[in-house]
Amino acid sequence: MADLAKAATYQTTEDAVTLSGRIRRRELSAQAAVGEALDRIHALNGTLAAFCTLGVDQAMAQAEAVDKRLAAGESVGALAGVPVAIKDLISTRGLRTTFGSPLYSDNVPNEDDIAVERLRAAGAIVVGKTNTSEFGYGAISHNNLFPATRNPWNIALTPGGSSAGSASAVAAAMLPIALGSDGGGSIRVPAGLTGTFGIKPSWGRVPVYPGCRDETQPGASGWESLEHIGPITRTVADAALTLQVLSGPSPRDRHSLPQESIDWTDLSPGYLAGRRIAFSADLGFAPVDAEVAAITHAAAMALAEAFGAELEFTAPEIEDTQDLFLTLVALDTDRAGLRAMAASQNYQFTRQLAELLDTSWSADAFTDAIMQRKRFNNLVWQFMERFDLFLTPTTATAAFPINCDGPTCIDDTRVAQSAWTPFSALANLTGLPAASVPAGFTKDGRPVGLQIMGRHLDDLGVLRAAAGVEQIKPWRNHWPEIVRGSQDVNHTA
Repeated sequence: MADLAKAATYQTTEDAVTLSGRIRRRELSAQAAVGEALDRIHALNGTLAAFCTLGVDQAMAQAEAVDKRLAAGESVGALAGVPVAIKDLISTRGLRTTFGSPLYSDNVPNEDDIAVERLRAAGAIVVGKTNTSEFGYGAISHNNLFPATRNPWNIALTPGGSSAGSASAVAAAMLPIALGSDGGGSIRVPAGLTGTFGIKPSWGRVPVYPGCRDETQPGASGWESLEHIGPITRTVADAALTLQVLSGPSPRDRHSLPQESIDWTDLSPGYLAGRRIAFSADLGFAPVDAEVAAITHAAAMALAEAFGAELEFTAPEIEDTQDLFLTLVALDTDRAGLRAMAASQNYQFTRQLAELLDTSWSADAFTDAIMQRKRFNNLVWQFMERFDLFLTPTTATAAFPINCDGPTCIDDTRVAQSAWTPFSALANLTGLPAASVPAGFTKDGRPVGLQIMGRHLDDLGVLRAAAGVEQIKPWRNHWPEIVRGSQDVNHTA
């Protein structure tokens, strides 16, 4: 067949928008596209440990079904034949889902998460599950079950987390789209550290069910008031296409938003003309690496200048949200269930999760956190009344060594190991849409992300601003050496 004859011309660096178009036109078969992705995963995963479970037979059967529908002249979805990966906190029917914990090492769900269900309905091919921290606790890439995921830009460094494997897989051109989940930055943080694009949509934009939980036994539980699902991609257009597929209400998530008439493909950064943008490198309190601050500052200025936006250097008058965030995480966690499961199997959790489970909170502490969150939200919405977008670094530092929970020193200041992610929880506490876009590289070649946060429900505004950054600081052909060394890639520094 002509499509199979052209399979050799396919490169896994191809974006999803282009790839899905070629497959729908039958210039390339879905089976060839998935086969190329699996070959690439097999070639690189031993080094990067991005994937923890593969579903080869399932994926090839799904790809064959797409090809048969196309051959019969039937309509197919917007992501027909595109290989995708799913974070291992997100349930996949018939495909092992461990939540990054030995407690669930043999768990095979009998239903898909809504997001996975919608990807499959759009013709996307799920090729496997990507590594995560245990139950998503911690912006890290290691757990007690699988090898630590590595950063494709430097395999001695972490890709961040908790959507570690998803970001690593996309950065290494294993496939164009990977789903992540984000309870406090777990999409944006690894996107920032790996030079990829990641967006946490507005809370409720993408329904979450069943999430990180197993109704047959206690223990695993999602963070209901904080959790979001979204894509990690190489291009803004790929993320927009994915959100077009994923968004919309579901009766299975009572927090899901009604469907809006959003043209997700309208990514013109001309939207920015006359808009007001705020930028802060440190929120007024956070130690930030000098290179990270300089790179993101320059990116914010370039964006405003290129598209005629007004830029002001300011931030909402808030304090460090780390204690508030951890208290709300504890409130959303089935702590008794997790402790009972661990005790029954004589199991010791990873450090960050163990500390959360061992800490005692009173009912008054939880009530105070809820009230503090309300006050915090009022400060932020009032600030966002003045600005269309709020820009910060994605993280306070670039990537650091694997198997480490965080640096102990930032900008010559001794810090707690959690201090390197002061920016991301802002959007989870408020439910505002936020993305991380590549802003540049440190002198030693580590990616730096710029976080873009938008007004309530203005996901499209965030995407358009990100497309503006993509236009003035193109990154789609800038690949790690591990990619350039393994196939012919048009590399642009």
